[in-house]
Amino acid sequence: MDRVDKQHQQLSLAKSSRQRCSEWIFRDVPSDITLEVNGGAFSLHKFPLVSRSGRIRKLVAEHRDADISKVELLNLPGGAEAFELAAKFCYGINFEITSTNVAQLCCVSDYLEMSEEFSKDNLGSRAEEYIDSIVCKNLEMCVEVLQQCENLLPLADELKIVSRCIDAIASKACAEQIASSFSRLEYSSSGRLHMNRQAKCEGDWWIEDLSVLRIDLFQRVITAMKCRGVRPESIGASLVNYAQKELTKKSSLWNPSSQTKVDLLSGSNGHEKLVVETIVSLLPIEKLAVPINFLFGLLRSAIMLDCTIACRLDLERRIGSQLDIATLDDILIPSFRHAGDTLFDVDTVHRILVNFSQQDDSEDDMEDASVFESDSPHSPSQTALFKVAKLVDNYLAEIAPDANLKLAKFMVIADTLPAHARTVHDGLYRAIDIYLKAHQGLPDADRKKLCKLIDFQKLSQEAGAHAAQNERLPLQSIVQVLYFEQIRLRNALSSSYGDEDHKPMHQSWRISSGALSAAMSPRDNYASLRRENRELKLELARLRMRLNDLEREHVCMKRDMEKSNSRKFMSSFSKKIGKFSFFGHSSSRGSTSPSKHSYRTDSKVIERTCASTE
Repeated sequence: MDRVDKQHQQLSLAKSSRQRCSEWIFRDVPSDITLEVNGGAFSLHKFPLVSRSGRIRKLVAEHRDADISKVELLNLPGGAEAFELAAKFCYGINFEITSTNVAQLCCVSDYLEMSEEFSKDNLGSRAEEYIDSIVCKNLEMCVEVLQQCENLLPLADELKIVSRCIDAIASKACAEQIASSFSRLEYSSSGRLHMNRQAKCEGDWWIEDLSVLRIDLFQRVITAMKCRGVRPESIGASLVNYAQKELTKKSSLWNPSSQTKVDLLSGSNGHEKLVVETIVSLLPIEKLAVPINFLFGLLRSAIMLDCTIACRLDLERRIGSQLDIATLDDILIPSFRHAGDTLFDVDTVHRILVNFSQQDDSEDDMEDASVFESDSPHSPSQTALFKVAKLVDNYLAEIAPDANLKLAKFMVIADTLPAHARTVHDGLYRAIDIYLKAHQGLPDADRKKLCKLIDFQKLSQEAGAHAAQNERLPLQSIVQVLYFEQIRLRNALSSSYGDEDHKPMHQSWRISSGALSAAMSPRDNYASLRRENRELKLELARLRMRLNDLEREHVCMKRDMEKSNSRKFMSSFSKKIGKFSFFGHSSSRGSTSPSKHSYRTDSKVIERTCASTE
């Protein structure tokens, strides 16, 4: 039907052009040649045409003996409308060259060979001059010319009309953006010059103009802008605006809560599929250049329209790199392609989580250990891990009531993040409890396997009290909850009586270190251990110095004993040896005299020393 309508439109256009032609041709001179253009016939005169058109001159010369009176011009660019303008030019009739017809004039003049070779100041040179001197200096006019070139390809490309307009658009946008950037420069309170990112950028008004282009020409314009250095934020805003105009015709593409199944075999999806794949290929590599909800909208569209695997994987990787700013509505991706499967696309979310985790691991896996001692800009954000862990727990609670959700898929989502991502397991426990309630026929072995994901020691007091009375949990899990609740109660009671002051120093250090390591990332935990290791080395160095002092005193003692075997020396040695202590506690708190225990110890040391000297 579209082809038939197009043919009817061309015939009606040719007919109206023929009617207009009779108004401006010479009426007193009979026509001697008829030109057929795209189904329309123009009765004209040879002399004006051959004086300007090299193609018509050659055709007439070839049939001079036959006295040609009818010529058919096949595949003339621009059709009857463009030929009418060219014929008017041959007859010397004035008309205005504009941005809406200059591309047609360039193409038809090339087809009819209306160049300087056959006539001075011909149509081709007039149109080229208009493009160079007027069109290329105005961004809106360049866009209008590109719109006209959509139906003139590939000839418009060969004549470099498209490339000249694209380069002009990219240069103009870049120059205006630079100018607007200078207007946003301001001085901070410290007197330093910086860019005010909150101010509205006035140099991006072209975004709306580019949205009228066809996707292939739009792609070439954006690529040229990237090469010219246009800001990634502006590129992203242009892509968002274009996608919203082209894809919002299907509401389910951009509505996160929509679960409507779509006929994926309909032929109207071909254009939307091309738009999605092209926009994904044009996305800037910089993070936050486009909103993350826009990336999720593209991902839903890519799944729904069955775009290429590379397109979907690229979107999943981009989303995974900034998953910490996503919301629950973002990751609730409906399962478009399988009506009898789960309500939500769990596999896609799992791949996004794997991308997030692998990004974390790749940054953790550095050979140079010195980076752990400093706040490196490449360090993984523990805050991002906490946010994603909370997001995953909420997602699990949302998909848990689905009766078709398999245990393996639920567990693989819950177990994707590293163990240190969750400091509290209340959200995970809630999600698992919802799953157990919705799947009451789950075997005991599967329930035990599922509950192993929970660290009951990390449950809050309220969650622990609930778990202790939860009949859906396996008996083994309930015993663990009761055990940890008893330990928590004992610690609370002991702390209330001040027992912590009587704990040995090294024991309290181990407990605090373990508690910290449970809530820290491997990188932070490693840095903490390195600091503690340095402290231990310093303490060992102090012990060595004290032992060296003891050895010197022992040598002096032997030398003095050889000179005098009096008991008076032993009493003086006892006083000297009592001044040293391996742990720096030679006297009790608040007293200068040694305790009884330390006195007995010193006596035993003296006796062993005397025995060794004898």
